[in-house]
Amino acid sequence: MSERSVRHVTFYRAEGCHLCEQALVVVRDAQAVVPFEVEVIDIVGDDRLEAEYRSFLPVIEIDGVRAFTYFVSTDALLDRLAG
Repeated sequence: MSERSVRHVTFYRAEGCHLCEQALVVVRDAQAVVPFEVEVIDIVGDDRLEAEYRSFLPVIEIDGVRAFTYFVSTDALLDRLAG
């Protein structure tokens, strides 16, 4: 049985976004249970990212695939990471 590679989570956020702050706590809680890489990207100041993500923040991608927008729970994130 081969080892599963470490998953990569990309977390898109904006300063002052209270849902982003709550979701980042969930991501960090999940990371304490299962190891995965997290890249936090602030979209402010990047016209392309703002156009793509502003209406959906926070946005969480797992291995490049959009997994969550607006809300996420620790259990839901752990389930997606296991899948």
